[in-house]
Amino acid sequence: MLKQYETVFIATPVLSDAQMKEAVAKYTKLITDNGGSIVSEEDWGLKQLAYPIDHKTSGFYYLIEFQAEPDFVATLETQYHRDERIIRYLTVALDKDAVAYAQHRRETRANKKAAAPKAEKKAEETEIEIEQED
Repeated sequence: MLKQYETVFIATPVLSDAQMKEAVAKYTKLITDNGGSIVSEEDWGLKQLAYPIDHKTSGFYYLIEFQAEPDFVATLETQYHRDERIIRYLTVALDKDAVAYAQHRRETRANKKAAAPKAEKKAEETEIEIEQED
């Protein structure tokens, strides 16, 4: 029976964009190759850490929401532990309320992204109207 999980990992800040994309591709492929499916991915970018880890004060955060068999989580976390690019990770199982919240969060974020171009267009139209009045 597939369960839904969220995993967040922090990669070392010295990675290039290509190396970060390679690390993400490695874990998404690991999930799909083991019978899981990716529900959502979010790149949170470079952020300050709350405390230094291995003398690093920042890291690249990445969230993957996926469905997989419960015994797969141990395999995923073993791969995180072996990867020197990953400085911290956390995987949690989502209950039905957390799944609903995650769905709502994704929809809200998508609506904000869709509304942003409309707001820019409206601002441009207002600017043109102001210029025409002058």
